[in-house]
Amino acid sequence: MTTIGTRASLHGDSSVGPVSRSVSVVVITMDRVEELCSTLRRLQALPERPRIVVADNGSSDGTSRVVAREFPDVRLIALDRNRGAAARNLGVAEVATPYVAFNDDDTWWEPGSLAAAARLLDAHPTIAVVNARIVVEPTGAVDAISEEMAASPLRLDLDLPGTALLSFLAGASVVRRDAFLEVGGFEPRLLIGGEEELLAADLAAAGWSMRYVPELVVHHHASTVRDPHLRRRQGIRNTLWFTWLRRRRPVARTLQLLRQFAADHRSARAVLAALGGLPWVLRERRPVPPHVEQGLRQLERQQADSTARQYVS
Repeated sequence: MTTIGTRASLHGDSSVGPVSRSVSVVVITMDRVEELCSTLRRLQALPERPRIVVADNGSSDGTSRVVAREFPDVRLIALDRNRGAAARNLGVAEVATPYVAFNDDDTWWEPGSLAAAARLLDAHPTIAVVNARIVVEPTGAVDAISEEMAASPLRLDLDLPGTALLSFLAGASVVRRDAFLEVGGFEPRLLIGGEEELLAADLAAAGWSMRYVPELVVHHHASTVRDPHLRRRQGIRNTLWFTWLRRRRPVARTLQLLRQFAADHRSARAVLAALGGLPWVLRERRPVPPHVEQGLRQLERQQADSTARQYVS
């Protein structure tokens, strides 16, 4: 694996100065104002001094009012309803930097990582997304999904740094803005829950690379203000939609997935919701090229055995 420098070089002054002109940060949030404020304070303290955009998905807890009052330098997009991951599209449209780092309201970038990501993307123009290593707080453990990415069985673009991916975690990634816009960003119908898979497949189909680079670090202190059952239902629905929209053998893959879902009413509701979307899925179906399908099939065994991707709540 090619590295992009030591920890010391991540913090070097020579790499930090121009980053505010290279990388912006887009944060999406909804009804988690305390976590958001903590995250914004951390982002504003970064030596890179990135421009920060917050897209508030129709919060009812006064989030937009608090951000406007406490963080006047943050660009606020106050939405009248929840647009889920697609709120990031609006944030990307607000900035002009070549790279955009995504943040959730309970994640934050380690100082120097945005500078390192900018250098990497400058040096490798075929990379559309770099995914950072996720450190779980307060324990400091490496997230299981990061360990899974590090062990990716894909052997794509071996001359690039890091390991090859065919999906990523938006809250711990930096994207090339032009590539993101080229494929249309996040699909609004997916809201939240595995929403990256469709975007990643479209990037791969368009010839872009995605990499997991452990020298980049994001910290995650999982919010307790969440509905795990809703996230699970949406994740199952979105996984099925992705399968029907892009996989070349959707029926066989659907049968595999159904065997992995827990046999309960929440899974049943998720499957019914997915079936309800069939009209637009069939209209928009565009199978990935054979080489992308081959990569997705390589990942299926790892995903089936994954402790980080279980459809339970």
